[in-house]
Amino acid sequence: MLALAALTLAGAAAKTQRLHLATATIVASRWPYLPGSVLPLHIEGIAPPYSVSILGPGQLRNGDTYAVPVASQAGTALLVVGNRAGFGTARLRIGAPPVGRPLLLVASYDEGLVLHDERDFSVIGVLATGGVPSDVAVDRAGEAIVTDTQGSQLTLASLATAWDVGHVGDVPFGDEVAADDALHAIFVTNRDWNGTGALTRVAGGRDVVVTRVSTGQTAEGLAVDERRQIVYVANTNDGTIAFVDARSMRIIRRLPAVPRVFSLALSPDGTRLYAISNQAVDSPFGKAGEAIEISLKGPLPLIVARSGRLSFPLGVALDDRANTLFVGDEDRGAIEVLDARTLRPKRAALATCSIPWKLTLDPASERLYVPCAGDNEIDVFDARSLRRVAHAPFATGGYPLAIAVWRP
Repeated sequence: MLALAALTLAGAAAKTQRLHLATATIVASRWPYLPGSVLPLHIEGIAPPYSVSILGPGQLRNGDTYAVPVASQAGTALLVVGNRAGFGTARLRIGAPPVGRPLLLVASYDEGLVLHDERDFSVIGVLATGGVPSDVAVDRAGEAIVTDTQGSQLTLASLATAWDVGHVGDVPFGDEVAADDALHAIFVTNRDWNGTGALTRVAGGRDVVVTRVSTGQTAEGLAVDERRQIVYVANTNDGTIAFVDARSMRIIRRLPAVPRVFSLALSPDGTRLYAISNQAVDSPFGKAGEAIEISLKGPLPLIVARSGRLSFPLGVALDDRANTLFVGDEDRGAIEVLDARTLRPKRAALATCSIPWKLTLDPASERLYVPCAGDNEIDVFDARSLRRVAHAPFATGGYPLAIAVWRP
């Protein structure tokens, strides 16, 4: 490519014409890529078609995707792209995979799965998944599971003893994901499947069996009761919650809940389900959102409490020990702190960063993690004192939507 550019320039000089070659830019993360990464190449500055060459570890798939072998050692790879209009290069770092250490895993819509050191929040590396992550979960065995909200595959990464990366297909438009350790299964909500929302179960380890059931319109929020083997699915566009038998994958009931039911949280004993109505005061409809509490103790589910008006609620997390429900509010850039029994405010809302998406409460560290999609940061609060912890908020990948914690 460099020789072609030189010859082109030489030919232009002989004809006393000036030819300006464009500079191509290969868009990539500023952090190291981890082995097993699959990175669709985004080229700016020149239009396709163009050629891509690699010097160093990795291979090119389908002419436009860079893949790092799982067995790669730490180092660098030089990518060169060009055509008659211009050329450019990018030197990508390949990082050593983290195994057997405490991690924070961030589902970054723009970059992939970003792995942070749990102690100081520093970035260890990025696992590019080849798709667009919207959620991440970790099972007890230390396998991270990442959705692809614009595609149809899950990415699985082993974190416990030996680094390994694999993929599971036929999981379309995955939104939220949860691991069921009792069934050794993975559950994923599908925003769209044959024109409706659905729940997918992936069972059998890497020799997978994929089962799916339609749940309602635009399945998003998810909660799993491992004791009773019931999966709860929030169907945003029809305002219902589907109760699904985890073993048979059959619908037990559909409960009319709240308009635009978006996210769910389940109490540890499985007797209380919280649901968030993702409506906005300043929308064309001018309707506020709210949180509701559903009692699951009796023969039929019953709504037993409602919050006051919430301006634009998104994610939810339950601190059962402190009897506190945390609700992220996109309009205010804040975390509402509600009494989990009455859904009344316990104190003033916590100011946080922009677009607080899927909240995560880590019971072991008693920390509340807040992915701030609008600021490319993670905010962190002590769940007891409700004060921001040291070094928070910290930078992460572009448009973070969810976070999971892994400890060996």
